[in-house]
Amino acid sequence: MDPGRVSETTAAREPEPGDRATGLGSWPGTDRQEAARTIVGEVPGLPYVPELPARGAGADMIGRAAAMLVDLAVEVWPSGYRVVHRPGGDQRRAEDLLARDVDALDEALGAAGATPRAVKCQVAGPWTLAAGVELHSGHRVLTDRGAVAEFAASLAEGLRTHVATLARRTGAPVVVQIDEPTLPAVLAGSLTTPSGYGTVGAVPGAEARSLLAATVEGARAAGAERVVLHCCHPTPPLALLGATAPDAVAVDLTALGGPDAPKEILDALGELWEDRDLWLGIVPSTDPSARPDLHALAAPALELADQLGFDRARLADRAVVTPSCGLAGATPGWARRATSTTVELARAFADPPASW
Repeated sequence: MDPGRVSETTAAREPEPGDRATGLGSWPGTDRQEAARTIVGEVPGLPYVPELPARGAGADMIGRAAAMLVDLAVEVWPSGYRVVHRPGGDQRRAEDLLARDVDALDEALGAAGATPRAVKCQVAGPWTLAAGVELHSGHRVLTDRGAVAEFAASLAEGLRTHVATLARRTGAPVVVQIDEPTLPAVLAGSLTTPSGYGTVGAVPGAEARSLLAATVEGARAAGAERVVLHCCHPTPPLALLGATAPDAVAVDLTALGGPDAPKEILDALGELWEDRDLWLGIVPSTDPSARPDLHALAAPALELADQLGFDRARLADRAVVTPSCGLAGATPGWARRATSTTVELARAFADPPASW
């Protein structure tokens, strides 16, 4: 693509309701070009670098984050990813997969003549990364606070390069989504030790918040236009996530219980939604038994707004529609349909049917 040309047209294009929809990252299959073409075609307002974990080691969430590390390297052991002294084939494979996925998105945008308002990338946050990589001893990086800090700094430096590359290649502002699915377990002290008989000590909330806040600020310093924290756990630490000052928080609304969620969850969602966007996962991320009705999918979000005392117009102005989680477990057909449905919902929130 021609970055100068795309930058001009992207800056000139007015926002559209369908821009407030996107996916959360993972995609079924192994064909990066087809995944990128589909993503650009279905969510042209906020397309993202596809993640295809079916390709194996290096293509999953932890491998993708490891590919961004600077002056740190990992290799694959039977127990998972482990730190090594120097990069080997596993590290190079992860880096190559990431580079080719960026190529695929850039090529798809060029072929479509697309001018997105922004493009998005995803990366595992520091706590999920520290929980998913082992030290030489076999214990999780999480057990060594010095190593945790080193990994976080390395990831921040790598993210700086990744965001700059993505912005240069696509000519669009970059949104960074930081994934922390393991954070609740880190806070609860429920992750197992290598023996399987013990658990790693819980990380204090203040410590978790401090490092995550530094990561959010690091993403902004890397050039991110907006930073989103994503946790699709049924009980995400919403207050902690909000305290790190992201631009948006992404949740699986269906897992939280929608308007029937516990009061403390509803209160935390209300506080978050007062001054930032909520990314609402309301489209099934795996194939449903029957094709869902658009109003049925929208109902949890509509009822949430009602329950919290917000005008439903807030869904058009301060929400982004997503699948409930990544789409790696879906069939290709449903992944495409789920993605297009997010755009349909975003448009419907902006211009509600009379029956709503």
